[in-house]
Amino acid sequence: MIIRPLQAEDNEAIEAVIRNCLIEFGGNREGLAWQDDSLRELSRYYEPEGRAYWVVEQDGRVVGGAGIAPFADSAEVCELQKMYLRVEIRGTGIAAQLLATCLDFAKRHYEQCYLETLQTMEAANRFYRKHGFRQLQAPLAGSEHFACDAWYIRDIRE
Repeated sequence: MIIRPLQAEDNEAIEAVIRNCLIEFGGNREGLAWQDDSLRELSRYYEPEGRAYWVVEQDGRVVGGAGIAPFADSAEVCELQKMYLRVEIRGTGIAAQLLATCLDFAKRHYEQCYLETLQTMEAANRFYRKHGFRQLQAPLAGSEHFACDAWYIRDIRE
């Protein structure tokens, strides 16, 4: 498996990965990434400075991805966004590599990294805590995903 920057030709494949994962965990509803306008053209959304998205490719097929973008136009806080992996690559260690790629980028631009998820994504919640994210009691002001019910933040500058 390789981790590489998202390209325009990956848009359809990564959208399918994200949508399939959201369906798996009951996230195919209002107030979640399911309705994000950017989902159809992620490559365009992540073009501006301070944003980036990477895909996981296995045997020439996109099987996962994750991105970093400013949270609510903040210059200090970024958001880990749309981190989803197909079931067949979960538990392989690639998620930790993908997160490290995202955080390495984020450290060059931001002070903290925030994320929102669902409590039903139990393995993801354990993963984020294991990797230094601390759970918050409520979302940060400016959150657009009102249906998320688990929020995390991590200091990323050393």
